[in-house]
Amino acid sequence: MKYKLILPILLLTTLSVSAQKKAPATEAIKPVGIIKNLSDSALLDVVQRQTFRYFWDFGHPVSGMARERSNKSFDYGDEVVTTGGTGFGVMALIAADHRKFITHEQAVNRMLKIVNFLYKAKAYHGAFPHWMNGATGETIPFGRRDDGADIVETAYLFQGLLCARQYFTADNPQESRIRGVINSLWGELEWNWFTRDGRDNIYWHWSPNYGWAMNFPIRGFNECLITYILAASSDRYPVGANVYHGGWAQSDFFKNGHTYYGYKLPLGFAYGGPLFFSQYSFLGLNPKGLKDRYADYWEQNLNHTLINRAYCIDNPKKYKGYGENCWGLTASDNYEGYNAHAPDNDLGVITPTAALSAFAYTPEYSMKALRHFYYDLGDKIWGEYGFTDAFSESHNWYAKSYLAIDQGPIIVMIENHRSGLLWKLFMSCPEIQNGLDKLGFTSTAIAKK
Repeated sequence: MKYKLILPILLLTTLSVSAQKKAPATEAIKPVGIIKNLSDSALLDVVQRQTFRYFWDFGHPVSGMARERSNKSFDYGDEVVTTGGTGFGVMALIAADHRKFITHEQAVNRMLKIVNFLYKAKAYHGAFPHWMNGATGETIPFGRRDDGADIVETAYLFQGLLCARQYFTADNPQESRIRGVINSLWGELEWNWFTRDGRDNIYWHWSPNYGWAMNFPIRGFNECLITYILAASSDRYPVGANVYHGGWAQSDFFKNGHTYYGYKLPLGFAYGGPLFFSQYSFLGLNPKGLKDRYADYWEQNLNHTLINRAYCIDNPKKYKGYGENCWGLTASDNYEGYNAHAPDNDLGVITPTAALSAFAYTPEYSMKALRHFYYDLGDKIWGEYGFTDAFSESHNWYAKSYLAIDQGPIIVMIENHRSGLLWKLFMSCPEIQNGLDKLGFTSTAIAKK
């Protein structure tokens, strides 16, 4: 491994515990209502700050991990924390520290709480489950046979952890501990195990009780690209380029090449699918100047976003409220439960995270949507953790819920629009640079050697 633990884990544990005892108590971030006549910059501050409350004030008190959602409408108890959502939350924590919503000392101590918990939490060949008990670290099954490793959720977690390793760089016991634990967890993750005995594919789930029974090979194009990037980047347990080209790139919905509303879509489903496809993997992975033999990923993500917006403006099903300032179809809660909304699966539900997490791609259009959500609909969808999950004006339905995987990308992608911070951190990882090179990617965001 290129990164080594600076001190033995046990010694660092002692040091970090001692430091945490001296740290001040966590201070809550007070929520604010609608504030009139804000500048664009001030409005972005308000939205990032209030949305961050989901991870800061509502984070699990023992582990610091992100809770799956803010209510119990799906029987989610208070102890359920989510692995992928925590990865998004770690990146949100970095943005909050950068924006001075919290002190650096507070950020360090929350990060210490998270990594110390993960170091002891249940893992399977180094990978974490989708859900954990935030107090004990034990697995909470996500489904009947989904009671073990979830490599995609784990990839989202490590996208955040690697950013944290690159951010918390001070030469002191606390930040050394953060880096040390992250490097230890990274080194223990057996990415190649998830090729299921060396097949040309990564498989999503493995269970200690059911083995590979879920049998879900991960093939693109969708939200899982980051899984292959990280797997190829591993120092100790990498997968080869054959797994990327022979697995990820082999499906009926990988290559597209068609034009929708005047925008060419290189990859993916018709009309691009839900917008989280162009967001989750790219919270850290910078699509600017990122290319491989299959696509220019800036073109892919930008056009995916523009197609989604154009569809909402066209509004072929004539849903109430859709328009140039009210757009964004992605997976979220809805009046029936939960669904992956997209142009070819349109139920009249707008999800604020879709347009707001596209800020890095379409800042002008996303700002117009933000102002509409905040000033015109704020009395219905603005709350203690930012914008609630979704709404449907046609059904006069407005969610009361917040979800970690929807709140996190809002903060992170607004920050990437404003400063590029998370993109810079993730792309600075030597392992990621090597992994991209191995898979045949080129990137203008990486300095040439």
